[in-house]
Amino acid sequence: MSTPRDDEGIREIGRTTVRHGRKFDFEVVSVAMPGGRTLQVDLVRHGGAAVILPVLEAAGGKSVVFVRNHRYSIGRPLLEIPAGTLEKGEQPIVCAGRELIEETGYRAANIEPLVEFLPSPGMSDERMYTFLATGLTHVGQDLEEDESIEVEIVPAADAIAMASDGRLEDGKSILAVLLAARLGRL
Repeated sequence: MSTPRDDEGIREIGRTTVRHGRKFDFEVVSVAMPGGRTLQVDLVRHGGAAVILPVLEAAGGKSVVFVRNHRYSIGRPLLEIPAGTLEKGEQPIVCAGRELIEETGYRAANIEPLVEFLPSPGMSDERMYTFLATGLTHVGQDLEEDESIEVEIVPAADAIAMASDGRLEDGKSILAVLLAARLGRL
């Protein structure tokens, strides 16, 4: 017995780009629904992003390199792991290495895939490619002119606790920290 698909009878009938942004576009999509209804759906079209969980290893144990970045959408700084939008045609792992240096000032000897996910499929097609970065060497931040980012190094046990108790609010950071902990990488 097969289960009916959720999208049976739903089809796109039109698409309008409302605004081309610097990093993503805003669209209104017209959708024909079963029963003859038509919906207008607002979407953000996004080329994807690389997310990096940088893990420092020292005699005292492992730590996570976080960044504190002002987020205009919530009107305050937010503690999160580094991430950046993919340039057109850029491979996610290349973006991960570039963003790691740019935002944290660390270069990684090893960058390996952790997980890919859709952070907000109700409003965007953005895909996040998450990586674990190890073998870190400090080389200095290379911030873009519109960035003001502070680096914060947090012991792994504290990062896991923060992801579990609500002190860490950023979804991509929570996911990466808890998954790495579950895999025994933190």
